[in-house]
Amino acid sequence: MADVVSQAAPAKINLALHVTRRREDGYHDLESLIVFADIGDDLDAGLAECDSLTIGGPFAEGLGAGPTNLVMRAVAAFRERWPEVSPPGLKLHLVKNLPVASGIGGGSADAAAALRIMAELADEPVPVSDLLDLAAGLGADVPACLLSRPLVARGVGEILSPLPDFPSLHITLINPRVPVSTPDVFRRLRAHDNYPLPALPEPLTRPVQLGIWLNETRNDLQPPAIKLVPEIGIIVDELAETSGCMLSRMSGSGATVFGLFGSAGQAHDAASQMRKLHPDYWVGTAPLLGVEG
Repeated sequence: MADVVSQAAPAKINLALHVTRRREDGYHDLESLIVFADIGDDLDAGLAECDSLTIGGPFAEGLGAGPTNLVMRAVAAFRERWPEVSPPGLKLHLVKNLPVASGIGGGSADAAAALRIMAELADEPVPVSDLLDLAAGLGADVPACLLSRPLVARGVGEILSPLPDFPSLHITLINPRVPVSTPDVFRRLRAHDNYPLPALPEPLTRPVQLGIWLNETRNDLQPPAIKLVPEIGIIVDELAETSGCMLSRMSGSGATVFGLFGSAGQAHDAASQMRKLHPDYWVGTAPLLGVEG
């Protein structure tokens, strides 16, 4: 193997998120159109006598690197499931480029990257379906992050329908550097039985098709998140006013807001405007990953 194996952990964006049912176990069934951006954390691994993790990057402060970290939990879960084919110990280094607890799947994407590294280094191929089952036990967003391609997620996130096609688009992300607790958002959710996503156009190849469809959707978690962090609503409104913005909406349970654009130039111009308005906020921009991931 190479001295170091690397995997990107792309940002996850919920373009639409409908809460359709509160289950008896207290969790919620969701329907969400999820995409991934070419911006995110990075995970490197090299062979070692035992597993270890170090964390660097702009959002590393305060993160624990012990056995409760999702990266280490993913490695341990893989070893428990496939002990005969697992690689030797790994020295892992995670570069945290994305804000923590921000609604763009940072921790889940990191765990998914760890699973992909373990599968890459395994002595025998591991079926993707089995890897997805393992991912679901680590967190609701981990299966989607494992695929890192446009898809519709249902259930608590474990029922995935990858899309056969998706238009080429760019995204601008803004986070006010305020972490949001997902349980707190759900506790403030008024309706738990909202209608599901409308049917997607087939084939979905043009931005205008997606824009029309998105106008019929929403993020049910956005209103309660705005009550917790009013800055979210301000960012949504400001981003919607930028030139070429197809949609401005919160991702996941927040607090990151995205703007969807048809060109890189429009996305970069919007990012520049948001940096001027909010110099202390985190702002990123990138193309969306396509159906090949």
